[in-house]
This record gives sequence, structure tokens and C-alpha cells, in this order.
Amino acid sequence: MPRIIGIDPGSTVTGYAVLDGGATPRAQIIDCIRLPRTDFPTRLGLIFDRLSAVINEYAPDEMAIENVFVSRNASSALKLGQARGAAICAGASAGLSVAEYTPTQIKQAIVGRGHADKVQIQHMVAMLLGASGPLQADAADAAAVALCHAHHAHTGSRMQAARARTS
Repeated sequence: MPRIIGIDPGSTVTGYAVLDGGATPRAQIIDCIRLPRTDFPTRLGLIFDRLSAVINEYAPDEMAIENVFVSRNASSALKLGQARGAAICAGASAGLSVAEYTPTQIKQAIVGRGHADKVQIQHMVAMLLGASGPLQADAADAAAVALCHAHHAHTGSRMQAARARTS
């Protein structure tokens, strides 16, 4: 059962969650990195450094990250893309494979429909992982990314097993 780090990138708050995958995923940590109001390059460096520390501590096998969605504000979309790049670099420098999922894919995997709101995501993630209390939105989104990846990986392994039986 692979250990997955899920990332919800952001230039002010980056959510992360480390789950043990498999048929019944189990959370190791669900948290977020709150970045100080400082210059943007410093924040990108902090995303890289802090995610690298989480990766070193929890030793995930794979990384899953939310793909950038197009926003009305080009500046915000660029900053999000750069924060995402810093997170991907932390995973890649640790030798992790990186899977990317759109917000719609994540919502469909967690809630069953692609247009769920943040409250629904938080509720379902807490239910699926047996969290004792409410989860912070960015941390819940990161756990949703990891759960989405775990579901996709589990389905893929079941399909491979079925193909092997029929061959």
C-alpha cells in the first residue's frame, strides 16, 4: 500500500496531507503551511523547504497535486502556478512520481459530482478518513487530492488484475 502526499498549492496557504493508500486509506497528517506576508520568491522557497521537510519526515512513495485551474485574474493564476511548481520540485527532488488531478476529477472522486463546494469536500474527507473534528479547508483539499489518487491507483490495480485473469 503506497504512502501518498497530496498537495493543494497556494501562495499564502498550501495544504498537504500524507495518507497510507489502499482499499481503506489512513491519514498520517493533514495540515497546511501558512506563509508569511513577505516577498513572493521567499514564499516559494518556504513552500519548497517545508514540503521537503514533510517528505523527509513521512517518506511518501508518491505525490498527487491539484492541477491549475484558469482564473479570471491572470496574476493570481500565475502565482498559483509558481506555488505549484515549488511543490512539484520538492516532490521531484525527493524522487517521487507526481500525479496531477483537475479540481473536477478530485470532486468527482470524493463527493461523486464535479461541482461540489468546499464544505462538501471537507465533510466527505472527514468522513472517509474518520477525522474527529472539522478540517481546515486547504488541508481538507490536500487530503482530497491524496484520496483521489488513492482511488485512481486502487481502481487501476484492480483493472490490471482483471486483465491478468482474462489473459
